[in-house]
Amino acid sequence: MEACHPRQQSNVTAYGVLTVAIITLEAFSGMCINAFLVGVLCIAWVKKKNLNSNEKILLLLGCSRFWYLCIAWIYKFLSFIYPNYLYVQTILQLAVFFEAFFNHCNLWFSASLCGFYCIKIVTFRNRFFIYLKVKIDRMVPWLLLGSGILALAVGIVAYDVADKPHCNSNSTGQGNFGTANIKMDKHFFPSFFLAGFEYAASFMAVIFSAVFLLFSLWRHKRTMQTNSMKDLSMDAHIRAMKSIFSFLVVYSINFVCLVLKMVYVTKKLNHMTFLILVFQYIFPGLHSLILVFSNPKLEKAVLKIFPLERSVKRKVCKN
Repeated sequence: MEACHPRQQSNVTAYGVLTVAIITLEAFSGMCINAFLVGVLCIAWVKKKNLNSNEKILLLLGCSRFWYLCIAWIYKFLSFIYPNYLYVQTILQLAVFFEAFFNHCNLWFSASLCGFYCIKIVTFRNRFFIYLKVKIDRMVPWLLLGSGILALAVGIVAYDVADKPHCNSNSTGQGNFGTANIKMDKHFFPSFFLAGFEYAASFMAVIFSAVFLLFSLWRHKRTMQTNSMKDLSMDAHIRAMKSIFSFLVVYSINFVCLVLKMVYVTKKLNHMTFLILVFQYIFPGLHSLILVFSNPKLEKAVLKIFPLERSVKRKVCKN
């Protein structure tokens, strides 16, 4: 069965082709990075027969980002190049459901990872932090389960909204299938409210965790400077601070893009929506790349794959 839209021939513009080309480059780069992350962790899982809490979060984070980029790219590719395929019943609904589900899994798993690092690393002597530090490994499975349930709730609401669009035959904007041709009415408010709440909640969790973590590392670095401790430990702390700060900046930009996407959901493709799409597809790959090079095991795996980079690094260390 088909939706109430009549079939139309695809009117592909140069602007649409450029958008698809950039999104394709970003999506496939991000999928490769996250596939590498998942592959290394799965190999470690097979060898050790077990994964620690940090690796469990990273594994689910990499999987959610890989599938989010894959499904989001397919959805955008069809909406720009072959929009008629989205008129088939359930295809649009399923695409919206899985994109929303994996996107929110990505956000919540990122927030969980940041919170886990914060609790494990901070040196505060508060009883609450000490209790969390002892119990955090047991709490991680429940934290991941809760993240999945919250993401599933958004996906179900998004599916329900996509299943009840109000048709508007005057809307023919490229890349806005299911958005520009839907009137803003009461059916949107549950989806917008729930999605906005989860965006804000996950962002606040990341902000507080990152600030606590940066403050703790900065205070420990000052203590080491005062006691004239080894430079190697100092370099490790500075590197950790840079990684956390980079993640905070990238996550903040992604949060702004998500909010702007909700604001411009009924707009046709323009400069603003183009920039939102570009930044939105950068985040899953860029943050995973930061995670790879801030994790010694993952970085070691990268250097095994690229021996030239390893030899250059050795020469730099010798010099």
